[in-house]
Amino acid sequence: MRERQQLPVLGQPPPERADAARNRQKIVDCAARMIAERGAEHLSLDEVAREACVGVGTVYRRFGDRAGLLYALIDERERHFQAAFLSGPSPLGPGGAPGERISAFLRALVDHFFGQEELFLLLEKSSPKARFAGPYHVYHAHLTALLAQLRPGADQRFLADVLLAPVNVGLLNFQRTERGFTVEQIKDGLDALVREIAR
Repeated sequence: MRERQQLPVLGQPPPERADAARNRQKIVDCAARMIAERGAEHLSLDEVAREACVGVGTVYRRFGDRAGLLYALIDERERHFQAAFLSGPSPLGPGGAPGERISAFLRALVDHFFGQEELFLLLEKSSPKARFAGPYHVYHAHLTALLAQLRPGADQRFLADVLLAPVNVGLLNFQRTERGFTVEQIKDGLDALVREIAR
């Protein structure tokens, strides 16, 4: 009996070949190891290709540029973070009051960024618009939905941008290293911002 062929699903990328998936994982693992050993600042796609024993073209085709590779490195923790605020326990997940959920989300986002601070900082340097790509849209949609409950008559899309503006890794890093703020002080400041918006 012939093996059943997997058909593409509308709106989904085609299934990945096994060798392509292996190469992708090898490249990501190699990049993660190089960052752990040498830091993220000097990560080069050419060097990653050499260390992973794959062609440079394979790395560029798969990831496009350094920002694409950094997104792949960040991806796993990003999935866990999104699962936590979309379907995890309250107050971060569903079930709590909208103001509490917004505060819990912003606090968790601060921890998420500080947990991979070097990678997120490098991502912003690699691609100036990187912070507004990918996950930003998910964060924005999540906050917009919560703000629709909290402030029905307001421009929720604008307010979602306002809430996300201070939670970027460049500013967070500056606040901690230059201003001397603790992580808790940063989170308390975000709580105060949410309370003002909720009034």
